[in-house]
Amino acid sequence: MNSGKKKGLGRGLSALFGDSSPRENSKVTSKVNVVGIADLSRNPYQPRQNFKEEKLEELANSIKKNGIIQPIAVRLSKSNLEKYEIVAGERRWLAAQRAGLHEIPVTILDLSDVESLEVAIVENIQRDDLNPIEEARGYKRLNEEFKYDHESISKLMSKSRSHISNTLRLLTLPKDVVAMLEEGSLTSGQARPLIGISNASSIAEEIVSKNYSARKVEYLIRNKKSNVKGKSIDSNILKAQEKIQRALGLKVNISNKKNNSGKVIIEYKDLEQFDLISNLLTKH
Repeated sequence: MNSGKKKGLGRGLSALFGDSSPRENSKVTSKVNVVGIADLSRNPYQPRQNFKEEKLEELANSIKKNGIIQPIAVRLSKSNLEKYEIVAGERRWLAAQRAGLHEIPVTILDLSDVESLEVAIVENIQRDDLNPIEEARGYKRLNEEFKYDHESISKLMSKSRSHISNTLRLLTLPKDVVAMLEEGSLTSGQARPLIGISNASSIAEEIVSKNYSARKVEYLIRNKKSNVKGKSIDSNILKAQEKIQRALGLKVNISNKKNNSGKVIIEYKDLEQFDLISNLLTKH
């Protein structure tokens, strides 16, 4: 990666998201331009694929009433220098079409392909607009097409390296589980423990139908792994575990065997939590 380009992009993102004036940045034009709405095309590096109909309608109605408050960020099209490619603000562009607008305000940026992808991902993540799979695919493109390692992506996105790695690993799940993540019926916290599990699809269906919490999923997977013969999980044990966890405010794991013997493991992170457990167990 070119370090000079990265430095310029950092200032470009600041201007785009309101942390500094566009006049301070050579990558941003000094004024807002008005262009024909038909002269814009979507960003081929846009990680977001799904736009909710009801949200588009709400935005279209707002635009009819108030116009477009924030200009759309664009760059010149490579194939036609009289046209523009959207960098950030595709949802506003789609809603503006529904609102019947013929012209639209834009801010023109001077960005490379990789910078266009970076801005599109950052814009969506800052607005919590991406589902976990769209986010993962955006990171994958940065990694595979533009040779970013996980550390570079984590710095760019202000996310931990483990978050980047865990998000990317969601793409290894079966297609039907990936679809559940895309449609929102399954969260990334519920799906992560399923990575590498042979029967991930059937477990995912169970998670959705029974509305298991992410913590309950972790317990379920742990027990399924330790009971390879397929012993069913006692729902009473799960309820008892959650009850103890709520009472203590600490993570608890109950392992119950066939003969109803087993163990209760209470995890603590520091001496204060250890003293809490010790005091509770030694009360007379």
